[in-house]
Amino acid sequence: MSLIVKIRRTFGSFELNVAFEAENGVTCLLGPSGCGKSMTLKCIAGIERPDEGHIELDGTVLFDSAQHIDLPPQKRNVGYLFQNYALFPNMTVRQNILCGLHSEKDRAQREKRLREMLHVMQLEGLEKHRPAQLSGGQQQRVALARILVSEPKLLLLDEPFSALDGHLRDSLKIELRDRLAEFGREVLMVTHSRDEAYNMSREIAVMENGRILTKKPTKQLFADPGSVPAAILTGCKNIAAARRLDAHTVEVPDWGIRLVTAQEVREGLQAVGMRAHYFGHSAGQNRYPVRYVEEMEEPFETIIQFRYLGQREDTPPLWWRLTKDKRPSPFPEELGIAPANVLLLYE
Repeated sequence: MSLIVKIRRTFGSFELNVAFEAENGVTCLLGPSGCGKSMTLKCIAGIERPDEGHIELDGTVLFDSAQHIDLPPQKRNVGYLFQNYALFPNMTVRQNILCGLHSEKDRAQREKRLREMLHVMQLEGLEKHRPAQLSGGQQQRVALARILVSEPKLLLLDEPFSALDGHLRDSLKIELRDRLAEFGREVLMVTHSRDEAYNMSREIAVMENGRILTKKPTKQLFADPGSVPAAILTGCKNIAAARRLDAHTVEVPDWGIRLVTAQEVREGLQAVGMRAHYFGHSAGQNRYPVRYVEEMEEPFETIIQFRYLGQREDTPPLWWRLTKDKRPSPFPEELGIAPANVLLLYE
């Protein structure tokens, strides 16, 4: 199955203008609040109507402005998890989930699939509760169960783990990922969490200001984000403007250093990024003297802030993150980074 989206919609001064394709598996729209992620989902589901464009799911045209096609939401075979859950307040958990099985006439099959969903979503024992008697996380799981039990061709998830506590979020991510793999259907998930995007998705589309900046396989995006916004969204802490000197050398004026790169440096370079985990005192290249500024302790890691000796005083310190068992004592006088770990950013 495949999803094809090419739409434009204007809201006052904001313009949503996105074009992408997605195939079987989970694709994440990753971006900051207000960039158009949720509106993209609503246009696909038929809740909002684009000004123009084309939306196609598994060969069926859901929307086409030129052909005057605009299928209503109930005919798109798309499951949408609303942020407010949209549960029926006077129905029990059991009744809410069974609403997703209204087309299944076999009572035994309805009961079997209901029990499967109750187990997967950790809702056993809550069958007779109404939404007002549930926590926010439990309500969200009921809403997910109601959608998944109907086996839609496309599942749209808008921040699906936002209402869950940390432990349950991690547990449900694993279970939901496995369940979605069993369904073998298309999933489009909106999130601003890089961890959720990394754990859940096969591909990630990075969005900013109503547009998709890049779309890559998940691990490839983290290894080579390609742009400053994508580097920030994937957690890169050390980013500075840079200019190309030759095919494998860049200059970073703010840090007062030059860096050798493994990737060939193209014209149009805007900045470089270096992830906090990749520094080391044993690195053989890109080594420079440093001055340590501050140390921050986390439960399992230590963050050390430092400055290059030639760094401009009005620029922020860099981050070096390492596990507590790797914390050196004393701190080394120089730090380096491998050429392969220098990120080249062009947008």
